[in-house]
Amino acid sequence: MDEKQFIQAVSERTGLTRQEAADLTRATLETLAHRLSSGEALELIMELPEGLAGAVRRGLGGRTESFGYQDAVRRVAERNMLTEEETDRGMRAVLAELHEAISEREFVQLMSQLGSEFSQAVASAE
Repeated sequence: MDEKQFIQAVSERTGLTRQEAADLTRATLETLAHRLSSGEALELIMELPEGLAGAVRRGLGGRTESFGYQDAVRRVAERNMLTEEETDRGMRAVLAELHEAISEREFVQLMSQLGSEFSQAVASAE
């Protein structure tokens, strides 16, 4: 799956415009990268198209942060002109698309670092 297909799928799942979906996707990936170890982030980068990998790279840069799903929604919503409800729906779509775009092994590792709240968000989106 290339970046354009990924963003189009997020747009279709959410009803957001392509630009809104692109902005939300990048903000979500950057925010999620704050929760990942550098090793896990690098593994994720290796499996993503360049434009999406760049968002993960921008999220690296320091120690791993610990925050829950709702805090992630709030952080992403603050960076976009979307409501928290739209952002929640969008983040669930991004996580569901990640599940389809990367290997099962990598997705399981990603979810193990993100935690159960993020896993529940994916399950509710699929």
